[in-house]
Amino acid sequence: MILTASKNMLTSASNLGGGVCMSGTIHYRSDVKRYFVRWWHEGKDYKIYKYEGQYLYDQRLASKLLACMQSDVEKRVFRIEKYLYQAVDVAPYLRSWLKEQKHLSPATYKDYQNSIENHLVPWFEKNRLMLHEIQYDVLGRLVNDINREGKGKQNVMYCLHKCLDSAWKSGRIQSIPPFPEKNKYGIVEPEIVWVNEERQMAIINAIPEIHRPIFLWLKFHLRRPSEAMALYKEDYNKDTDTFTIRRTFSNKKMVNHTKTHKNHHIPCHPAFKQVIESMVEHCISPFFFTNPTGKLEGKHYQHDFLVDLWHKACASVGETIDMYSGLKHSSCSQLINECGLSVDEVQMLTDHSRRDSVLKYAEVKVAAKRNLMAKVIKFRAGSGMVSETEIHNKNK
Repeated sequence: MILTASKNMLTSASNLGGGVCMSGTIHYRSDVKRYFVRWWHEGKDYKIYKYEGQYLYDQRLASKLLACMQSDVEKRVFRIEKYLYQAVDVAPYLRSWLKEQKHLSPATYKDYQNSIENHLVPWFEKNRLMLHEIQYDVLGRLVNDINREGKGKQNVMYCLHKCLDSAWKSGRIQSIPPFPEKNKYGIVEPEIVWVNEERQMAIINAIPEIHRPIFLWLKFHLRRPSEAMALYKEDYNKDTDTFTIRRTFSNKKMVNHTKTHKNHHIPCHPAFKQVIESMVEHCISPFFFTNPTGKLEGKHYQHDFLVDLWHKACASVGETIDMYSGLKHSSCSQLINECGLSVDEVQMLTDHSRRDSVLKYAEVKVAAKRNLMAKVIKFRAGSGMVSETEIHNKNK
């Protein structure tokens, strides 16, 4: 029997000693001298050319493939992906995929590498599965077995999701399986720890004066330490009195983009202008902040050095807060809880892309609540409205 496809070069295997079954048929392409199985599934016509990675040059191999497919149907475990795509072992695919991710920042690459080598590869070597066999139930077992907590589990699964996304775009799998819901990771959002401005400034003032400018810049401008370290002199425009955040350090390496791959333009805080005027240029360097005692080329600061300075200053004034919490978290929390700025106003200052990221700073303290109540009382008194006290007295 001649089929009307590929210029009439498809011949049914029934004419060649093969059989036609209700669930599929075996055909022969004379132009490439190969067999294939034609299979209808959920309204679609599929042509399967390989069995366990081998082209169907032999009719007996094509018959074996068809029998296997029929068996899966009878067992109610049939999945078209098992036959549509060449079986791909997960562990080597993960490693080969990572090698192609040239666009990743050093820190992200290191995190993916840790997720693959320490968590994903060992699990998939123990649980021998092919790429197309990864489904929701498999991912659920994987989440439970990852020896990390909360956000750590999520990071490993995010890495796998990115890999499967690439596999889907490359045609190796038919679709990306749904991943376990966020509540399955056991993520507990950490409480924001912060200090008021008086305590924060006490820590900063305890830092040696020659290193103090970069800490003051971080306090006033609400940026990451890695961005302050990567700030160039050319990034400060005296005419507009603004800084442009365009690069950062990632895993101790300079990258010419920010974490979000967007440039951020921020005005110089008025309180920092005096600091700029007092800064002494210790060396010829492109960096805005230089470490007079540093030995690196350009004498830029290193994160570990800044952390050491911060911890020593904390110890001298009786504080125990970490640097990120003591600077960015504290400054953002101060703006909301002490200065009375709204969440939206703080989001405008920080350039956070998501409002939810700023909400974590809005844990209004008792003192701030009392101030808000006082504002309500003052407003009502000024507008002639009846106060809560008067309402209470009338109800007695």
